[in-house]
Amino acid sequence: MLLEKLSNAHGVAGNEIGVAKLLKELLAEHVDEFQTDYLGNLIAIKGKDKPGPKVMIAAHMDEVGLMITSIERNGLLKFRPVGGVDPRVLVSKPVRIGDNLVKGVIGAKPIHLQRPNEREVALGFDQLFIDIGAKSDDDAKKQVKLGDYCSFETEFKKINDTLCKGKSFDDRVGCALLADILKEDYPFPLYGVFTVQEEVGLRGATVAAYTVNPDLAIVLEGTSASDVPESEEHRFSTRLGGGPALSIIDASIIVQKNLLKAVVKIAEKNEIKYQYRQTSVGGNDAGKIHLTREGIDTFTISVPCRYIHSPVSFMNIEDFNSTRKLMGYILKEIGEAKGGLI
Repeated sequence: MLLEKLSNAHGVAGNEIGVAKLLKELLAEHVDEFQTDYLGNLIAIKGKDKPGPKVMIAAHMDEVGLMITSIERNGLLKFRPVGGVDPRVLVSKPVRIGDNLVKGVIGAKPIHLQRPNEREVALGFDQLFIDIGAKSDDDAKKQVKLGDYCSFETEFKKINDTLCKGKSFDDRVGCALLADILKEDYPFPLYGVFTVQEEVGLRGATVAAYTVNPDLAIVLEGTSASDVPESEEHRFSTRLGGGPALSIIDASIIVQKNLLKAVVKIAEKNEIKYQYRQTSVGGNDAGKIHLTREGIDTFTISVPCRYIHSPVSFMNIEDFNSTRKLMGYILKEIGEAKGGLI
């Protein structure tokens, strides 16, 4: 399964080269050419010389993770987050470090040795460390070095016929969807852009959008589903099983009303269940893409995922498949209209 391969791959923001290599191998027979840039964006091009609107579909390769900042005398490793990582979910989680994917476990002072006041406060990054079984700093330096990236070790698995779990669904679900889309042909120029460093400031999309300069941009994302206890229903953001999520507004973009209406019309005409992303916090590559040059028509379609930015996430496979179907109908409409969606 394509998503399984991408989810299991390691590519913390700033170190996406392994994911890009995997995507190039998977798509080599399906695209006309690849381009890369200084930051590491991978641009897969189909039908560059065809008539019609130039369409850019973007999904980011990077995942949140950690970076090694210190090797202690006892061989334990200190680290900092890369992207939005919640330290409360890190204790005891297995990780992989550096190019050699050295195995380690995130640790902290045992609870039975903590003072009462320490037990009442969530552990911060300064109280955590990674244990690779090294006996000293010299021993640890044989395996890792300062600046090494660190990603979670989570194996993709199906929970049942509907749900699957894995790491980096934000945004390897988007990468998997885009890779599948690129396996088909379209009557207009299509640029599939696998961006870098989204999790640390939408950096790759800023450069890629300027280079491609499309007439229309679509961002495919894995977004937060907060349909869990203790969350108020109006703050669920999205719900598993509710279908692809359409963004209206977030911290980085207000989607053009006519563009959103066109997408909704396509979904309803083809009887695809959809939902709106209910919260306006956060952002994604659309925030930078739509501001490029004189402005670009841009919208986002997301697959709801529980527990994003953590070592393991949940996704509804039907949501994933419905998003792929919706994208197929959208691209068909663009091809038939020969002038975009609006």
